[in-house]
This record gives sequence, structure tokens and C-alpha cells, in this order.
Amino acid sequence: MAKKAPRRTALRIAEVTLDLFNRFGEPNVSTTLISAELNISPGNLYYHYPSKDALVNQLFDQYEGAMLGLLDAAPDVHDIEDAWFFLHSLFEQVWNHRFLYRDLNNLLSGNRHLETHFHAVLERKNHAFRLMLESLAAASLMQINPDSIETLSASMSVMVTYWLSYEYVRNPRQAMEPASAGLALTRGARHVLALLTPYMASPELKAHLQALTAAYSAPAK
Repeated sequence: MAKKAPRRTALRIAEVTLDLFNRFGEPNVSTTLISAELNISPGNLYYHYPSKDALVNQLFDQYEGAMLGLLDAAPDVHDIEDAWFFLHSLFEQVWNHRFLYRDLNNLLSGNRHLETHFHAVLERKNHAFRLMLESLAAASLMQINPDSIETLSASMSVMVTYWLSYEYVRNPRQAMEPASAGLALTRGARHVLALLTPYMASPELKAHLQALTAAYSAPAK
């Protein structure tokens, strides 16, 4: 049993750090604050994670594994409802590690691991959206040419990547709080899904997509 204690401590440190980063932003959370929140000594923290960057890298690796696993499901999107679920699931992963997106430029400029790996995740997002669009086109749900698929997949990636930044600008004091999760996720997924509307293969499909997005519209504040 004693041999498992270090692993449990390391996991606990990662869990608490993720919560603090998500709530306050990575630049505003020091290792001293993390130690105090956990009620452990800084030395104990550094035993498991020699630096703050080591903690950031650990949390990013968790995010990367979850996100890439989800992106692998893109070819399984066969209808509009599948597309909605896929997009909502993507936004859930973004929200779970929202500190990465909140402080993205700052993190990329100072962390080589994130600089290289986040770029790879972005490329996988683009690829996943291309596969999703090709699947919907193959099912005769969309009429879209290869050039438009390339452009639309990039637009969808941009919206998924920077949607939380948009939410933060709209409401800096509350956008990143857990209570805001539901609206942030549905607004993001709804707007990305709406990008498909001009390419629907029939007026009936377009109306169906518009009805689906409207059903998830949040009342204006």
C-alpha cells in the first residue's frame, strides 16, 4: 500500500492544479499557492513535479490523450445529430482543460512541449473535421467540394480553439466559472454546427439543421 502513495499524491497534485489553473489562469497560480491549497510543503510538490512547467506538461498530456481519442471518432459522424454530439464532446474536452485555451498564446511562447504538441493537436482537429465533412457528404447530407471542405474544416478548428477566448471577452468575471459551462458549451457547439447550414443538400436538411441549432439557443442576457 505504501508504494502507491506517491502516485496518489501526484494525481492529487495534478487534480488540484488543474482546478486552480482553470479558475484563475495558469499565470496567476504559483507553486506556493498549489502547495498551500494541498496543505503540503513546496518540497513535497517539487518531489513529484520539479517545476511548474512539469505540471503544465502533465495536464496537457492528459488533455492531449483525451482530445486525440475523441478526434479519432470523426469518421463515425454519419448524420447531423452525430455531428452535434461530436462537437459538443469536443467543447467538453476544451472546457475540462480551459486554462490551456484561456492562456494559449502565453503558454505556447514559454513552453516548447506545448508549442510542438498543441500544433499537432490543431492539425488533428483540422483532419477530423475534414473526415466529418467528407462523411456527411458521402451520406448525401451535404453538397460541398474539396476546396470548401478544406476551408470549412479550418474555420471550424478556429472556432473550437478560440471560442472560450470569445466567451472570456464577453464576460471576463464569469465566463470561466463552472456555472457558465453549460451555456458556453452549447453556444460554441451551436455556432460551429451552424457553419454547415449553407452546404446542406436539401431545403429539408437545412431546415432540420436550423431547428436543431435553434433548440439549443440560449436566451439572450
